Amino acid sequence: MRPLTEAETRAVFEKLGKYIGENIQLLVERPDGTYCFRLHRDRVYYLSEKLLKLAASVPRESLVAPGTCFGKFTKSQKFRLSVTALDFLAPYAKYKVWVKPGSEQSFLYGNHVLKSGLGRITENTAQYQGVVVYSMADVPLGFGVAAKSTQECRKVDPLAIVVFHQADVGEYVRNEDTLT
Repeated sequence: MRPLTEAETRAVFEKLGKYIGENIQLLVERPDGTYCFRLHRDRVYYLSEKLLKLAASVPRESLVAPGTCFGKFTKSQKFRLSVTALDFLAPYAKYKVWVKPGSEQSFLYGNHVLKSGLGRITENTAQYQGVVVYSMADVPLGFGVAAKSTQECRKVDPLAIVVFHQADVGEYVRNEDTLT
């Protein structure tokens, strides 16, 4: 387990910035202590400094997951955000999309959000902006990328894709073997 390099930190913060903007600072400097990001086996973990000190006494081979996995680096050194980061992204999300109850299951099976399943969308959402997907009961379901801006969503075909799927809480069941 080691600190992120400058290039790795930039990649992680750019990805997080797509979803929560300037609120990244609120993740690191929290009222309940200071938190940090650490790399362990190509995965980026988010943990408190208190937990970091405790994890330092565990041998590297025995350490499975020192904190909450935020994502992993691919072989081409691109950062992929994981669904396990949803609980930390949702409270600070700048742009949100609410899906209708009939489309929740489709999204949770890994499909994109169509215009016909769109309940609401945050005003002034730009195209290709990171969004957090909620149910109409304000339960975070996952996150994705806006395929259309808010203005375009008003006048598109009902079968047009408005949010590209990135991750959803259904992955806990579908990929339970690989999530750490």
